[in-house]
Amino acid sequence: MDAVARIAEVAAECPGTLAVAVRAVGEPGGLLLGVHEDVELPLASVGKLLLLAEVAMSLEGGILDAEERVALEDDDYCGGSGLLLGLSQRQWTVGDLALLTAAVSDNTATNALLRRVGLDRVNAAAAALGLTCTRLLDRIREPRTDADPPTFALGTASELAGLAALVAGGQGWQVQLREWMLANTDHGLVPALVRHDQEAAWIANKTGTDDGIRTDVGIMGGLAYAVLASGPPGSDQSLVAAVRQAGLTLSHLPQPPNP
Repeated sequence: MDAVARIAEVAAECPGTLAVAVRAVGEPGGLLLGVHEDVELPLASVGKLLLLAEVAMSLEGGILDAEERVALEDDDYCGGSGLLLGLSQRQWTVGDLALLTAAVSDNTATNALLRRVGLDRVNAAAAALGLTCTRLLDRIREPRTDADPPTFALGTASELAGLAALVAGGQGWQVQLREWMLANTDHGLVPALVRHDQEAAWIANKTGTDDGIRTDVGIMGGLAYAVLASGPPGSDQSLVAAVRQAGLTLSHLPQPPNP
């Protein structure tokens, strides 16, 4: 069974939607594999990649300084993933906040960084990179009420795999974003069933987790991928299994030649 057929089979068994897109590193325009790749889905913390991309571009352009100190405001603090809720320091540099966002998906760091940069600027940068469907709707909220936007971020696997391919093959700000993605501590989704050295530079990614959402976007060897799973509340275990099976299948794809 070829990879597309296998992932289509996994998607058919998934209690919701499983979307997968794979591109060759450095070739954001060429789709190697796609299943439901253009379906718009909630992203959970994978949406933080858009924020990190804008911060990386702003650092390169001199709009932001990595050493600029940002004071945390009470409204920035948010439960869920991260470390800042348990730390006493109230001021962090832009570089610190970006690393915390990338490495441990810190929701408080994300909110502080997003407040500093601005939601509109993040979405404008994403659109300039060719992400026409993928965007942020709001800051991180725990809990999210009916009065709030329905989710943090929305997007497609096709666009996010394109972003990963662009980041993997580029220089300048892309190098900074790759370094942040390499710092991610969560390898529990796409690479979970694939034998790899946790400390090697073989996987650089960003994951997202929420009730009924499991997402993973990144670079695995010479492949840039996006795997998005969305289902009804309580389906998390099945979504995790689907994403991991998709990751195992992608690991068996032929690696593109080095550019």
